[in-house]
Amino acid sequence: MQTTTRTRLTRAGALLAGAFALTGCADASSPDNDDTMPESGESSTGSDGGATDGAAAPEGEWETVTIEHALGEAVITERPERIATLGQGSAETAIALGTIPVGVEEYPWGSDESGYLPWINEAVTEQGGELPAQFTGATELDIEAILELEPDLILAPWSGVTQEQFDVLTDIAPTVAYAEEPWVITWQEQIEVIGEAMGQPEEAAALIEDVDDQLASGAREEFEGITFSYIYNTGPGTLGVFFEDEQRVAMVRALGLTVDPVVEDLREYEVEGTDSASIGLENADMLADSDLIFTFYSDPENREQIEAQPLYQQMPAVASGAVVAPTDQPLVTGSSIINPLTVPWALERLVPLIDEAIADIDQ
Repeated sequence: MQTTTRTRLTRAGALLAGAFALTGCADASSPDNDDTMPESGESSTGSDGGATDGAAAPEGEWETVTIEHALGEAVITERPERIATLGQGSAETAIALGTIPVGVEEYPWGSDESGYLPWINEAVTEQGGELPAQFTGATELDIEAILELEPDLILAPWSGVTQEQFDVLTDIAPTVAYAEEPWVITWQEQIEVIGEAMGQPEEAAALIEDVDDQLASGAREEFEGITFSYIYNTGPGTLGVFFEDEQRVAMVRALGLTVDPVVEDLREYEVEGTDSASIGLENADMLADSDLIFTFYSDPENREQIEAQPLYQQMPAVASGAVVAPTDQPLVTGSSIINPLTVPWALERLVPLIDEAIADIDQ
């Protein structure tokens, strides 16, 4: 734990009452083990997710790491052992680097019957570790729960944490937020900054290379030259399009499909902090040249409402059935995040859906 953690915890405790006033201020864009098993926050052994023996506690003297970001800076004076994560994607990389977090922000929408994201559940279980505690995040961030975990590092590079929340979190432990905007980061940047914060930049670089290789292995020759748009809705009459570097788009793009060039014409509709453009259903014809449409729905009712709209039905890819729209919520989530745990889990489930949609392209 950081040498200043106790001081931080004392200060944070004094701020806790004020922290409760911060709920509602965040950006909401989006097994028992015996004593021989590693617990959350301890080193873990190798797994399919890329962690290796001793990865969480490499040899050598720790050198202070300072990471500047949009909300301030994180000064990490000792090797992190008790990591908490906010937002998406950070817990997975920490696990792949050999450290199971002591706590993670919950994400019920994408979780399986265990209450955890399935790739996290599988990786931790395979390592014989203890699943991390879960706490409420986003607009109802549970500062008290985080405080009780006594973390020595908080990772939130892909999150919507606010300045007010950061100011409290940084009194608990060094907190790494996003570089520029909430919810905007490439998957490579996320792995890199986590590796830097954990003192494992070389291991992080190896993870990036491994993820690239896995994505390349999922490509199909028949994907070449096929264009796609990745869209979303926030209710009837709405239509949003994710930009090319947003992680769910980047995953599909890495498989060899081509982002419809029209995306460059959508910058005027950009919605800050979403890595996307909200163009409205009235502009659905702008996607007329997209061979495939990728999308998702919040629930069956939302799907029924959206698919019933005439302007939606008139998009060529939709009309021909060339749509990739998973109904399994964990798959929607897993295919939206690129990291060492999600990629192998998602690809085996997503690629067959892409193959089916390509067969329906109106030639």
